[in-house]
This record gives sequence, structure tokens and C-alpha cells, in this order.
Amino acid sequence: MRLDTALWRAIAVYRLAALLYAAGSMVAFSGTYARPALGWAVLSGMVAWTAVTAVAYSRPELRRWPLFVLDLGLTVTALLSSVLIMSRDRIEDGDPTVTVSWAAAPVLVWAVWSGWTGGAVAAATVGGGAVLVRGGASQATVNSLVLLFLLGAVVGYVVQLARQAQAAYAEAVALQSAAAERERLSRSVHDGVLQALALVSRRSSDPQLAALAGDQEAALRRLLVGGRPEVLASGEVDLRTLLPTGADVHLAVPASPVLLPGHRARELAAAVGEAVDNARRHARTDAWLLVEDEPDGITVTVRDDGPGIPDGRLAQAAKDGRLGVAQSICGRLRDLGGTVDVHSASGQGTEVELRVPR
Repeated sequence: MRLDTALWRAIAVYRLAALLYAAGSMVAFSGTYARPALGWAVLSGMVAWTAVTAVAYSRPELRRWPLFVLDLGLTVTALLSSVLIMSRDRIEDGDPTVTVSWAAAPVLVWAVWSGWTGGAVAAATVGGGAVLVRGGASQATVNSLVLLFLLGAVVGYVVQLARQAQAAYAEAVALQSAAAERERLSRSVHDGVLQALALVSRRSSDPQLAALAGDQEAALRRLLVGGRPEVLASGEVDLRTLLPTGADVHLAVPASPVLLPGHRARELAAAVGEAVDNARRHARTDAWLLVEDEPDGITVTVRDDGPGIPDGRLAQAAKDGRLGVAQSICGRLRDLGGTVDVHSASGQGTEVELRVPR
């Protein structure tokens, strides 16, 4: 059941219960009325209006401001009729009005319609009618006014919160459905089209065809992971959208988002980009990226099939001031509290494993 449907049904139930209470009150006090026949006529009108509103408020196309204004006006009119129906002595003695708690129904209606402000306006109108019936302010009328204002303001505020929560829930369901569909498509495309494009880009003897296949593979991968990085409300970013792409970069990533706080995701992606650039410049081969999303951390492995790194080459490069690995990779991961492991042997390529904790 939708929230609005439940709210309007609750108002209809309240109105019926309040009507039964008003009927019981009239049975108990009609003997003291100055004009009991008029009292029963007003009660009959309350019965008819209760039935009309039960039907009208169940239909969204009828829930418009003219109906709400009419509801408030008729209710206050029924309340004011107590002056004609009851004797002045009975009114001054504090006997219940003809409408009793039935008069509070429009306060609920306006609160559901336009929030706490609408509830407060309706409460002021009904409360003003009660003051006129009693011939001025008294302890009883002040108490009634306070209760009506609390009813309108609290119900209106809670309804606003409930609608916001319903909208947020609907948005979350939509996002979850979209993510599930994207994951399904990612698996399907990865198992077919992406692998075919990667095979063409690696083995085609036509350089133009290989380059075109590689570019299309990279573009399709970006599309599957959502294009440009989207910063979530929590400040997290999908790492997949930040990783380097190209005809010579082959990605193996999870189908679902790999989330990290924005700064950590960008720093890790920059370190991965430096490792890929090293493979391009020095190994002169393609680079293979493997992303592993684990509960306690994220690991990105960059591998190439180049000639490998001779022993002592990295230490000598750092002494010579070439700090690509020492600073751009190791320094970034150290600042993130992560680790870098470089595995290389002459003629067997290089593997760089970058891991950051969550």
C-alpha cells in the first residue's frame, strides 16, 4: 500500500470513529438541547459528509484544494451550529459540542495535504470556531486550541518525513535495480564482445583494425562501469571509472562497483596509471590489470610481458633522481597505508601488486 493511500484511509477511519462518538454524545445530551431536531439534522449532515469524504479522498484526482476548503468550511459550520442547538447554560457549563472530536478531521486532512503549515492553519480555523461557540477563551478552549495545533503540526511534520523517506526508498530501489541490470549486462558483454575485441586488438595483423578494436574495447568498458566517476552521497567513488584505459590496457574488474573514498580512489588510480605508463615506456608491451575487491582491502595487479627489471635497477633509479616508482607508486601507497610488491625477473615480465586497506 502506498503511503498516501494509507494516510487517507486512516483519516476516513478516524472520521467514522469520531462520527460514532458524536452520535453517542448526541444520544446522551439531546435531552438538554434547546433545538434537538436541529441537532439530529446536523448529525445527519455529518453522516452524509463523512460518506462523501471517504469516497472523494480515496480518489487522487479529487484531492484538490477546493474540496479541502469545503471540508474545513462545512466542519466549522457544523461546529458553530452548536450555538443554535444547545442552550447557553449548557454551553457555559462545558457540555460537549455537537461535533465533538469530529471537528478535528479537517486538521488531519490539511496536515496530510500540505504538511505542518496546513495543519496549523486548519487548527487555527477550527479552534477559532470553538472559541466563538464558547463565547470567549477559557481553560477548556485554550486546551482544545493547543491540542489542535499539536495535532496539525506533529501529523504534518511526520507526514513530510514519511514522504521523504518513501522517495529515498524508491530512489534506492531504482538504483539497486539499475546496478543489478548493469552487472548482468557487464557479465554478458565481458564474456562475449569485450573478449572478442581484446583478441582482435592483440592478434590482428592490420594495425588500424587492432587500434580500432582496442579503442572500442576501452570505450565499452567505460560505458559498462558508468562513464565518468560518480561521487556518491557518502563521498565514495567507483575505482573502476578511474583506471587507465587504451588499446594496450586489458582490464579484469568486478562487475559491481569497487568503492573507495574519493581521495583514496584517485591516489590509488594515479599509482596504477604510473605502473601502466612504466609498462608502456620501458617494457613496450600491453599491460594487464586485475582488480580484486575484498572485505578488508582492494588489490590492483599490473602485469606486463616485457623484459623485466634487472636487479638493483629500481634502487639505482631512485639514486639518480628518477622517482617514478619510489614516489609516484610507493609514496602514494605508503601515504594511504597500503603496500607495493614488485615481482620481476629478467625475460619474464614485471608484476606490480598495489594493495590499500579499507
